[in-house]
Amino acid sequence: MEVCCALIVNGSKILAVQRGPESRHPLKWEFPGGKINPFETPQEAIVREIEEELMIQIAAIKQLSTIEFAYIDAEPFCLIPLTGRIISGEIHLTEHVVQRWLSFDELLTVDWLEADRELILKNQEELKLILQGRLE
Repeated sequence: MEVCCALIVNGSKILAVQRGPESRHPLKWEFPGGKINPFETPQEAIVREIEEELMIQIAAIKQLSTIEFAYIDAEPFCLIPLTGRIISGEIHLTEHVVQRWLSFDELLTVDWLEADRELILKNQEELKLILQGRLE
């Protein structure tokens, strides 16, 4: 299974959202996104997912390094991160309870889902450059 997530950048900060108390993995932080449908590219999927989850339009810019992950009670998946920028709209959370814009130094201060934390660690150097405005 392939899943995509959006690393939405605004200046030197990146968007994180928190799952609700009744969700699977309650109150964990994640990058928004979801499953890629058949015949859909990761770029198409992330644009659709972000419109559904945050009610905004984004431009998918760059794909970062993926990770393979499996939670104990679920099938393995490939998590495909894509950087993005908001092109229109204001964020309205439809599936999450809180949003935060995090600087690079704040990235590991929230309680991430394990897959998202692994994704951050694998892409740490590239994320640092992106948030410093030195890499698109």
